[in-house]
Amino acid sequence: MPNPPFVHESSYVDDDVVLGQDTKVWHFCHIQRGARIGERCSLGQNVNVGNNVRIGNGVRIQNNVSIYEGVELEDNVFCGPSCVFTNVTTPRAHFPVGGVYARTLIREGASLGANSTVVCGHTVGRSALIAAGAVVTHNVPDYALMAGVPARRIGWVCECGKRLDDTLQCACGRHYRLLAPEQLQQVSE
Repeated sequence: MPNPPFVHESSYVDDDVVLGQDTKVWHFCHIQRGARIGERCSLGQNVNVGNNVRIGNGVRIQNNVSIYEGVELEDNVFCGPSCVFTNVTTPRAHFPVGGVYARTLIREGASLGANSTVVCGHTVGRSALIAAGAVVTHNVPDYALMAGVPARRIGWVCECGKRLDDTLQCACGRHYRLLAPEQLQQVSE
């Protein structure tokens, strides 16, 4: 049976926020007006969710992550400790953008490693894996394994998270095929 959302007493949840069933908001978080957070999510210590942010079901956000307006996380996304999102391509303190933010989309099942950065205006593909400390400066294909500064594709990963070898077959039983040099497709589960 689903449980109502849990919000630690040290956290702030503004008006007009939706928290799904079984979602947990831990210490020192701030969920801002208009945010929509799905079911079975976990927000670790010191997470900030900006105005009007959309977060899907089953998302795990580790400590010290800020998800700014303009960023959307689909279902089952993992955000490692202290990963970074931006929402303005050319920020200036004396020329505020006035609510015009670049859209960033993190697709279903993607994982962002600790201290990784996703520069705004890009999409991280389905089940992609961004290595710790990597800096994403362009769109990331589905199932891509990305590392470095700037991040580049160094391989492919299965939906289950294991790195794929040249056969593109995973020990879990899933099989993939290349459709183009930078496009992988799952062909069986």
